[in-house]
Amino acid sequence: MPGQHKWRKRIEGHIGRWTAPREAVLDLLSRTSEHLSAKEIYAALHGKDPSIGLTTIYRTLDLINSLGFIHKIVMRDGQARYEFRTDKASDHHHHLICTRCGRIIDYSEFEKEELELIKKTENRLSKKYKFYILDHSIEFFGLCEECRLEAKPSDS
Repeated sequence: MPGQHKWRKRIEGHIGRWTAPREAVLDLLSRTSEHLSAKEIYAALHGKDPSIGLTTIYRTLDLINSLGFIHKIVMRDGQARYEFRTDKASDHHHHLICTRCGRIIDYSEFEKEELELIKKTENRLSKKYKFYILDHSIEFFGLCEECRLEAKPSDS
């Protein structure tokens, strides 16, 4: 198929039927660096194709998340946001999540000591629980700079 996305070959064989909504969701997530909620994905796609329903969006997100092609970030309020996962190890990152405004900041500037600590932790957990670790996700919760400044009482 001309114009076929590079990720489509990775996915075929993992799911029974390839549908236009599945392609639309993956295409949208693969083209943005934003962390989108199901409702935001629905709003972006429904305008182009009114036949795509919110239930279809949720089912599609659950399926492609279970296959490891997207990453689901559950916010403290229970809302989930999604981002596309690439095959490149260099794209691995963690998240700083503002508990006030919901902003998600990708963090990938790892120091050598951080990488060593993560590797040691993975090795210890693997040995202790006889668990083969494929991936990990680290999320730090707090206040972004704007929310921290707004929360600070003024000196008046």
